[in-house]
Amino acid sequence: QVQLVESGGGLVQAGGSLRLSCVASGRTFSNYTMGWFRQAPGKEREFVAAITWSGGIRDYAGSVKGRFTISREDAKNTVFLQMSSLKPEDTAVYYCAEDSRAVGYIVREAWRYDYWGQGTQVTVSS
Repeated sequence: QVQLVESGGGLVQAGGSLRLSCVASGRTFSNYTMGWFRQAPGKEREFVAAITWSGGIRDYAGSVKGRFTISREDAKNTVFLQMSSLKPEDTAVYYCAEDSRAVGYIVREAWRYDYWGQGTQVTVSS
């Protein structure tokens, strides 16, 4: 059973930065696409970013492109989301997820992702 544990959330002022981490355990981490999603109160969960197993393909939602960077360190079974120039509208619970069927490609739809972490709260004050 795959387990994902996020950390790094918190309260930050607009314009600030945060780095989220997601550590995976349970089986081989490096083979599959990993994604970050977020969910704000009263809104649906939305795609933020994803990275393929090799790190060769990265995809970002338009709302975060140029501000967020996704990366992974397979030796540590960890995927990161570096968030910069944060805005109040980035406030949400952030989840990491694994798409165990995707090897070398990215799907943005949340239903495709099989395993999810518990989430970490990111709050951006204005």
